[in-house]
Formats: sequence, structure tokens, C-alpha cells
Amino acid sequence: RRMATKPATTLLDVFRQHVRLRPRHPLLLFQDQVLTFEDVERRSNRAAWALRRRAGLRGGGQTVAVFLPNEPAYLWTWLALAKLGCAMACLNCNVRGRALQHALEAAEATVMLASPGERGQWGV
Repeated sequence: RRMATKPATTLLDVFRQHVRLRPRHPLLLFQDQVLTFEDVERRSNRAAWALRRRAGLRGGGQTVAVFLPNEPAYLWTWLALAKLGCAMACLNCNVRGRALQHALEAAEATVMLASPGERGQWGV
């Protein structure tokens, strides 16, 4: 139903609606940390600002390869990229070598984001 509306309702739209209606409700439980909608909104805004300022991301069809482990930063990175209008190419952080090289080439990304733990470990 939401996709039939013009313009279509996106996941970012739904997230922002939840931020407005339930800012202090829990969104994410990771280990012993509880993050609310408001927490994730704030972190994704900071990430969007940093990506615009430091990586020069402006959206408009730019693709960003994201090579992050399954952790909370993945969520606010995705939201930050959506806020900037960038497409996100999700790379499995367990893939190495030729498979990773193929994924990077297929994504045609202009920027790659990786966690510090992945630095130099790509095997490409």
C-alpha cells in the first residue's frame, strides 16, 4: 500500500515518523546497550554530516560500498546514506579475495566505508 502512494513511502520516511511519535522508545538492543529512535536519529545525522563533509558525498546517484560487521553502526550508516540520497552497496564482511573484488566492481561505488577492524583485511 505504501509503495502505491506518490511519491512512495520509504523506510527512511517510516523511521522518521517513528522518531517523531516515539523518540524515546527502544529501537535496538545490542549486547547491553539500548538505543532509542532518538539515539539512532542523532547518530545517523552526525554520520550524514561527516560523510558529506569528509567524504564529499552529495547523493544524486552516488553509490557507497559498506563493509561493516553486524553492529549498531551499520544501522545509522544506512540511515545516513539514505538521508544523503546515496545508494548503499552492502558487502558481506566475511567475503574476501575474488568474491569481494567482484562485489566491489559490480557495485561501481565511488566510496567504500569499512570499520577499523577490516582495514587491510580485504584480500583484494
